[in-house]
Amino acid sequence: MHSFVRISLLAGSVLTAPAAFAQQALPQSRDDRTTSVGTGDDDTGQVIVVTARRRAESSQDVPLAISVVGGDHIDATGAFNVGRLQQLTPTLQFYSSNPRNTAVNIRGIGAPFGLTNDGIEQGVGIYVDDVYYSRVASSTFDFLDVAQIEVLRGPQGTLYGKNTSAGAIAITTRQPTDGFEGRAEISIGNLAFKQAKAAISGPLSETLAARVAISATSRRGTIFNVTTDNYVNEQDNLGLRGQLAWTPRDDLKLTLSADFSRQDPECCATIYVRTGATQRDLARQYAALSAAQHYAVPSTDPFARLTDLDAELSARNKMGGVALKAEWDTGWGTLSSISAWRFWDWLPANDRDYLGLPITTLSQNPSQQDQYTQELRFNHDGARVGFVAGIFAFHQTVRTSGSQAQGPAASAWLINPTNPLSQDPTVLDGLTASNDIRLSNTSAAAFGQVSWKVTDALTLQPGVRLNYDRKRGSYNSVVVNGDGQLVTFASSDSRIAAQRAVLAPQGFEAQFSDWNVSYDFTASYNAAPGVLGYATYARSFKSGGVNLNGLPADANGVPLLAAASVKPESVDHFELGLKLEFWRSRAIVNLAAFRTDISDYQALVNNGQLGVLRGYLANADKVRTQGVEADFSIRPSRRFNAYANSAYTDATYRRFVDAPCPPELSGGTTVGEGQVPGAPGTPGGLSPAACDISGQRLPGVSKWAFSYGAEGNVPAVLFGLDGEAYLGIDGNYRSRFSSNPSPSAYTWVDGYALTNLRAGFRVPGGIDLYGWVRNAFDVEYFEQLAVPSGNTGLIVGQPGDPRTWGFTIKTEF
Repeated sequence: MHSFVRISLLAGSVLTAPAAFAQQALPQSRDDRTTSVGTGDDDTGQVIVVTARRRAESSQDVPLAISVVGGDHIDATGAFNVGRLQQLTPTLQFYSSNPRNTAVNIRGIGAPFGLTNDGIEQGVGIYVDDVYYSRVASSTFDFLDVAQIEVLRGPQGTLYGKNTSAGAIAITTRQPTDGFEGRAEISIGNLAFKQAKAAISGPLSETLAARVAISATSRRGTIFNVTTDNYVNEQDNLGLRGQLAWTPRDDLKLTLSADFSRQDPECCATIYVRTGATQRDLARQYAALSAAQHYAVPSTDPFARLTDLDAELSARNKMGGVALKAEWDTGWGTLSSISAWRFWDWLPANDRDYLGLPITTLSQNPSQQDQYTQELRFNHDGARVGFVAGIFAFHQTVRTSGSQAQGPAASAWLINPTNPLSQDPTVLDGLTASNDIRLSNTSAAAFGQVSWKVTDALTLQPGVRLNYDRKRGSYNSVVVNGDGQLVTFASSDSRIAAQRAVLAPQGFEAQFSDWNVSYDFTASYNAAPGVLGYATYARSFKSGGVNLNGLPADANGVPLLAAASVKPESVDHFELGLKLEFWRSRAIVNLAAFRTDISDYQALVNNGQLGVLRGYLANADKVRTQGVEADFSIRPSRRFNAYANSAYTDATYRRFVDAPCPPELSGGTTVGEGQVPGAPGTPGGLSPAACDISGQRLPGVSKWAFSYGAEGNVPAVLFGLDGEAYLGIDGNYRSRFSSNPSPSAYTWVDGYALTNLRAGFRVPGGIDLYGWVRNAFDVEYFEQLAVPSGNTGLIVGQPGDPRTWGFTIKTEF
């Protein structure tokens, strides 16, 4: 809260700048758009410039499915992080139970659903000013002084590297300026929402310019904890960014940037949603277990937003770094060098039993990361032939020091009631596992892409990338009981055996290394002015990895090292697209049809072939995502603009025969030879060792998704200032989706539609005052559902934000 007060005072001082001065200092700003193109403030339209192909060009000239969201539109719609951005871009999916357990997917693919693992990388690359952010936790931070965001759909491996098999998010921040300028805004709203942003930029000398930006957000939590008598799942964010741009001569520019972001909320709680019958014995399912301890949740209505979690909650998160970008115009092309160091510190605390019972009293996995990247590339744009060529190096170290402790209610909850030890709370009380997880990750690549203009209409674009990966990791878990004794597999004591069944010691080392070649080929054809068609084939991959969350083990506790490494994903991608621009760029229609086939898809599995049943990451045989996307925008005049985006995505497991079973088919005795599994949800029934989910839906992706918006304005005068009054609407819809790695009858999230409204008065290039309402119709929806470990039938979830409203005042000068 103190950080917010400091930022508010700074932003408030900037807001006091005279409006007349603000109008003279900054030209009228362009309207930003949520489709792949946008138009300007004049009647003939204005091209949006993107850098998707590592060079500046019109978004309509790029043979690629791309969504562009401008910084002003981000501010107007409250999309201040990637989670909110998905409401504007239908093909983007975002899921987060906390910053570390976050997944960002495009077209239904990108990251395994439901399991965080240090040794596995993401499939959607996140870049800020050309610097790669390897930890997906960065997507939970507030956008800071952003000029534009480009969401590149489909594999981008040639230019963006191994971690973009599903796509990339390229964020461009506002840069230092040769003239003095500034901007600031303050927002307040219900739930004690406060947000302040400020940036100032200008010259320090004839060759040196600087820019400083700062942002702070705070908001009361949306879930009330009856145990601690306070609201949880709050927002408490702070961000700082500074840049120096030195131009010693006309052909050379160096930009030094540094940033720091911090989150410190009491977060992240899920709430009781429902229960469903599993194949566990009836005495070991939720109803019986809770009744035995005379326990009841504070409410069975999830949208009462009540919880009774009794363990500490924390999602303290710090990230930052330094980058140096050098650009030299050689006369024949531009040579660019991007050097960067980044860090990430994660200090969490969770209640992993999801209940107000002292079952798991401590669950945390503090993690620290350092990464170093170096990219060197050369761009040449010729009349007929242009190319991009470069090299890239990456090194990352990650250390995670986790711990989990059981409490006095653990014995009755976790040990079979038929075992007398279940009645002794001291058996599991104080049982603690301390985990040390380490990763060293090194990668190097050489890449190139050529654009050959065969004729004035036909362009061929081949690209290739050679990549080398090496990962070395270790996992060591030491378990101590409440009496201070080591829990080992050597002991035959019945108490130790019961403790070992809950938290088992384990230690191993794992490594992976591989060479890989990615390539793509695109042919584009300008059939007429404003008409571009393209066809793309890409052969891409996502890097292999190592399992660092523990491995299945044999009866003696020896880890099965055959499961220690995970093979790379192999991606075959086909895409056809059409980009239409007409009515002097006032109207835009973009269409794309795609199909992506993935072999050795990295997924959560229970692999019966290894003779054990433990969830870990391995390779499913085949996955396919295919669909059609359409983006439309129109601006008949500077007084009105509208957009509509849609996506149909059919994402399925094509072959996955040893997948984890859903809860209704789990928990019973594993079938033996000649036995038949019981019906789903039959207490005490026989459970299959694994389930064949071939043909079923991938988690987290809706078949249908839409976003739309419009804004109109009329001339108006307020407080003697000539400006315009405006009214805007932005909405989105998602059809139902599965929220479990294997589709379950208990974890389908119903489809929902959200509507955001805003109305205000602005002086273009000066002051802007508006009110806003988000989730205007107070729709009750879930962002995610989850199945807690133990398979008691409990289903928990994260409800989406209720209706929020507030006011914003901002200025530019």
